[in-house]
Amino acid sequence: MTPELVITLAQDAIFVLLMISLPVLSVALVVGLAVSLFQAVTQLQEMTLTFIPKILAMFAVLLLLLPWMLNMMLDYTRELLTSLPNYVG
Repeated sequence: MTPELVITLAQDAIFVLLMISLPVLSVALVVGLAVSLFQAVTQLQEMTLTFIPKILAMFAVLLLLLPWMLNMMLDYTRELLTSLPNYVG
């Protein structure tokens, strides 16, 4: 196994990881900013107010995008396993 092949495999794994996690993290960022703006406008500083909307939004995104995420992970794993004989030897 050459160093270039290892780097390519690592890059592909990181790309799949970023593509899967980006929607959930971006929703958490947007909801967090919206709640922070709401807290700044109303001067309401309740700690639980920041966590509950984020958790609910992230859960909703996970429910909506879970089939796509699973397909992406399965495609990557399938490609990795089918090309495994090319990597050994």
